[in-house]
Amino acid sequence: MTNDVRAATATPVQKAALLVGAAFLLVGILGFVPGITTDYDHMEFAGHESGAQLLGIFGVSVLHNIVHLAFGVAGLLMARTWGGARTFLLAGGLIYLVLTVYGWVVERNGDANFVPVDDADNWLHLVLGAAMVALALALGRDPARVRP
Repeated sequence: MTNDVRAATATPVQKAALLVGAAFLLVGILGFVPGITTDYDHMEFAGHESGAQLLGIFGVSVLHNIVHLAFGVAGLLMARTWGGARTFLLAGGLIYLVLTVYGWVVERNGDANFVPVDDADNWLHLVLGAAMVALALALGRDPARVRP
């Protein structure tokens, strides 16, 4: 098999990173769509004062949406290589697990809650972070991967 053929064939970890990246991109876009994001007119750039909620459940702000868009773009770009895809899933998952802990300890109405995060976000971040790490570890050990 030539290098050109291998480069054109996505591995499972690359497909997972592509899917996760696309999901982040979609969520980031939907966060700016009135109706899908309730109380859109109460969205702030950052902070716990933002009253907007994606799907009426998850607290969002402009910054929160930008982070989702950035993660989405990173996922799509990093999915182009096996190592990039694995790194995106592992590092991104760890970041989301740290964000979960942050959400548990930060005072909800305090200035430190700049993202903003709430209970629904914390649970989503926990599941998302754990799933991303699990995908990186499970799919990143693909024995069929040809090493140069």
